[in-house]
Amino acid sequence: MDAKLKKELQKTACKVRMGVIEGTYNAKSGHPGGSLSISDTLTYLYFNKMNNDPKNPDAPNRDRFVLSKGHTAPALYSVLAQRGYFSVDELKSLRHIGALLQGHPCIHIPGVDMSSGSLGQGISAAAGMALAGKIDGKSYKVYTILGDGEIEEGQVWEAAMFAAHKKLTNLVAIVDNNGLQIDGPIAEVCSPEPITDKFAAFGWHVITMNAHDFDDIDRAFTEAESVKDKPVAIIQKSTKGKGVSFMENQVSWHGTAPNQEQYEQAMAELSAQLKELED
Repeated sequence: MDAKLKKELQKTACKVRMGVIEGTYNAKSGHPGGSLSISDTLTYLYFNKMNNDPKNPDAPNRDRFVLSKGHTAPALYSVLAQRGYFSVDELKSLRHIGALLQGHPCIHIPGVDMSSGSLGQGISAAAGMALAGKIDGKSYKVYTILGDGEIEEGQVWEAAMFAAHKKLTNLVAIVDNNGLQIDGPIAEVCSPEPITDKFAAFGWHVITMNAHDFDDIDRAFTEAESVKDKPVAIIQKSTKGKGVSFMENQVSWHGTAPNQEQYEQAMAELSAQLKELED
C-alpha cells in the first residue's frame, strides 16, 4: 500500500476511535470494545474500497454495507461522520431520546443501508441485497461485518449455505475475531472454531487478515476482488478495545461506557497517537 495513503487511513481510523469514545461516553452506555476492534476495517472500506458518496447516499450503484454485529454502531456512526454523511457533533447525542443516532443502526440514518442488531440476521439481509444485485445485473458489492460470538447463531450458517448455493460472488462477509463476547471468551461460551474451516465447508472462499495492519487489510480485500466463483469470508484477527490501553482484550468493555476519568484517559491516548501520525 502507498505510504501516504496508509498514513491517511491510520489518522482517520484514530479519529474514528475518538468518535467511538465520544459517543459512548456521552451516551453513558454502548459497546466500545467491539467498536474499536472494527475501526480500521471500516475506515478502509469507506475511505478506500467501497463505492460510496455522502452527497448521494442512496445511489443505485453504490456498494452496500450491513453491520451484522449491530451493537457496534458507534464505530459505524463515527466512520460515517468522518466520511461526511452527517456532522461529527451528532456523535455526542448517541442513544439520546429523539436523536438521529440510536443504539443500533437504523435505515433512516444517512449512509446506513440496513437496520440491524438482532444477532445473526444482518448477514441474511446482506445476502438478500447481493442476490438482488445479481438478479438486476448490478455491479455493486455487499459487505457485512459479523462478530465471532455472533456466528454462534444458527441463522448465520443458513445464510452462509444460501450465499454459496446462489453463488453470491458480490458478497464479502468479515468476521471480527477478537475472541471475546459479552459473557466471556468465545472459547468458553460456545466456541465457533474452526471458523475458517466452517466457512470453507459451506462453500466460501476464505481469507485471513490482521485487522490492525492496513497493508494486510489491503492484501485481503485485493484477494477478495479476484475471487469470481464464490462468496468471500474474511476472518480478521483483531483486538477488542484496540487503541485504548485499558480496554484492550478486556471483556468488561464489551458493553460498558467510560466514566469521565476513563474518557479523559482514552481521549488523551488517542490524541497522542493522532499527533504522532500527524508529525
